[in-house]
Amino acid sequence: MNESNVRILLIGSKGRMGQTIVEAVKNDANVEIRAQCDLGDAIEPAMKDCDVAIDFSNAAAIDEICSAALKNRTPLVIGTTGHSMEQRRSIEKTAESLPIVFASNFSVGVNVLFWLSAKAAELLGRDFKPEIVETHHIKKKDAPSGTAKTLAEIIKNAAGRDSEVPVKSIREGEVVGDHVVTFVGPSERLELTHRAGNREIFARGAVRAACWVVGKPPQLYSMQDVLGL
Repeated sequence: MNESNVRILLIGSKGRMGQTIVEAVKNDANVEIRAQCDLGDAIEPAMKDCDVAIDFSNAAAIDEICSAALKNRTPLVIGTTGHSMEQRRSIEKTAESLPIVFASNFSVGVNVLFWLSAKAAELLGRDFKPEIVETHHIKKKDAPSGTAKTLAEIIKNAAGRDSEVPVKSIREGEVVGDHVVTFVGPSERLELTHRAGNREIFARGAVRAACWVVGKPPQLYSMQDVLGL
């Protein structure tokens, strides 16, 4: 599909990320926010004239979103975090029939951080103990953040660790999102840090994922797939 004609359904349009996406694409000739949904709105009818749906709503809405997507054969970009294991399984099951980009963070920089953290864990080995500190604004509902959970899982798998990677969550002020990964070894330490300046980096990444996923075969994709990392 020609990316200049991608029609998007935005789910969670009145939330912080939803509003940021609306602003970010106002002057973008490549995409169009064709429809918007928020709490209490029917999702399925809004999908009918859209090429892809972006979800930044609430984890509790995922079953309705997946059902509507399957009915309309609409690819999904899911940026909502805090899903239960059952809700994640629902996403995975839907991805057997539809292409879905499911990511805890759509920032290009954060996804490079994921890659670097995996490589560091692999090279440093078990002599270096990893830990994660994440800081977000006081209104963020889930703790640890989805990004921190992803980092912890990536590091655990890359290092072949049996124990969980410790995560410290801080909620203060209007912090958009800071993540610091530290590897502490004998007489030395390595730190990898990403600090988000504003939410537009996530919005533009989500729109990039939406344009990319249209026409892809059914599968559960990550933002790293979108970026080719």
